[in-house]
Amino acid sequence: MAAVAIQAENLDKWFGEGEARTYAVRQVNFTVPFGQMFYIVGPSGSGKTTLLSMISGILRPNGGRVVVAGEDIWRLSPDALATFRLHTLGFVFQDYHLFPRLTTLENVAIPLILQRWEWSKAMAAAQEMLAVVGLQDRGELRPMQLSGGEQQRVAIARALVAKPTIIVFDEPTASLDGATGKMIIGFVKHDILNDHRCILIVTHDNRIFPYADQMLHMEDGAVVKLDTGGSLEK
Repeated sequence: MAAVAIQAENLDKWFGEGEARTYAVRQVNFTVPFGQMFYIVGPSGSGKTTLLSMISGILRPNGGRVVVAGEDIWRLSPDALATFRLHTLGFVFQDYHLFPRLTTLENVAIPLILQRWEWSKAMAAAQEMLAVVGLQDRGELRPMQLSGGEQQRVAIARALVAKPTIIVFDEPTASLDGATGKMIIGFVKHDILNDHRCILIVTHDNRIFPYADQMLHMEDGAVVKLDTGGSLEK
């Protein structure tokens, strides 16, 4: 059996108290092994982003437990949690969050600079990662000089450069046309995912559903269905 990358147990998150209490996430449970691409899907307001934030160590749950790569993350001190996130998780944001005044190469190197790598070694590692995503000749360009698909690849390279085991994508195809979105997700599935990594994707884009290994459907903060293996629509 594959090692467990992410385990969520009875996760609850609410806002307000008493009669004003509103649940954003209610009693969510799931397990994701390494080597899988796991989707969290559902309509706007279904609790996807709140759930992702709890799994990623950003938003503390009111109840339940999150174990990531063997670590019960919400039992860590704030400093230990920040260090864990820096070394274990890589994030690819919906709007890329690239720094416009930095070159592509410098954008990719940011996680290594935060880990206090020497500048020359960080640049060399960033250049190697740009080659992995097929942008080895774009390192000196600024983000505004790149296409949307190229910016997404830069964001992926930045998420991967520190070799995290969990890669988190928040609506990765929202700003891309259909063909480019499928190309990016296909690249992630076939060239980035491996037995020592887990890819976690929050999306409402049904065009990329066929790439999932498991798919958690949410409505009103609760899980309504979990598709696995043969139950996924191809």
